[in-house]
Amino acid sequence: MSIQSAPIDKKITVRTIRERKGREPVTMITAYDALFAGIFDGEVEMILVGDSLNMSFFAESDTLSATLDQMIYHTKAVCKGAKLPLIVFDMPFGTYTTPAQALENATRVFRETCAEAVKIEGGREKAEIVRTLSENGIAVVAHIGLMPQSVRAEGGYRVRGRSEEEIEELMADALALEEAGAFALLLEGMKSEAATRITEAVKIPTIGIGAGNGTDGQVLVWSDMFGFFEAFKPKFVKRYLDGAELIRQGLREYREEVRSRAFPDTEHSY
Repeated sequence: MSIQSAPIDKKITVRTIRERKGREPVTMITAYDALFAGIFDGEVEMILVGDSLNMSFFAESDTLSATLDQMIYHTKAVCKGAKLPLIVFDMPFGTYTTPAQALENATRVFRETCAEAVKIEGGREKAEIVRTLSENGIAVVAHIGLMPQSVRAEGGYRVRGRSEEEIEELMADALALEEAGAFALLLEGMKSEAATRITEAVKIPTIGIGAGNGTDGQVLVWSDMFGFFEAFKPKFVKRYLDGAELIRQGLREYREEVRSRAFPDTEHSY
């Protein structure tokens, strides 16, 4: 029997998320528009406006061509639909190569949207960027492990933390990013042992995706978990709904009723 969680009725803030460390797990989901953000409002603690929209909704092979303007547009929409979750803006590829560039672009994000944090990919080499943003009032979720924006440089998607050496590297990244001021860590595509050890080592919350259940929370792409994206299904994705098939069934019923003139009937006519 599934347990139904009570709806969230208070605004979630960076402080709220910090305080969840080691306590009740955090639920995070992606969103890209006001319609679905409104549905998710009050159901999850965090919404990530992810550059994954480039693959889910623009049929691109990776996330790299997402632009700052594109991400700001979608974040504005999400902010219209969701009022309670903490909204995180996914900084797109090429928009945070230096501390100065990162600060300029993240400042624009904060001025033009209601996002409350930004997410950036990278390990210790991004620590100075995290520090610059944090010191200037911009909350940062740091993202390590499998990093989609590095897929071309890495030659594909590869699970991390398979060896003790790799785990130590990930641990060093996590500690450096925490020290630089990140308020949370997103751990993607790594062995469960690695994610658990990182979670135990840092004082900030960790949010996993394909990183086992030893983290302080989880995030999934909504179109993956609800069965709308059918091109492929990663091993770590659980489908909670067969959305695409439900839509097709509804469309077939609609088409047949239009063809048979059963719709619109008297009830649906003026």
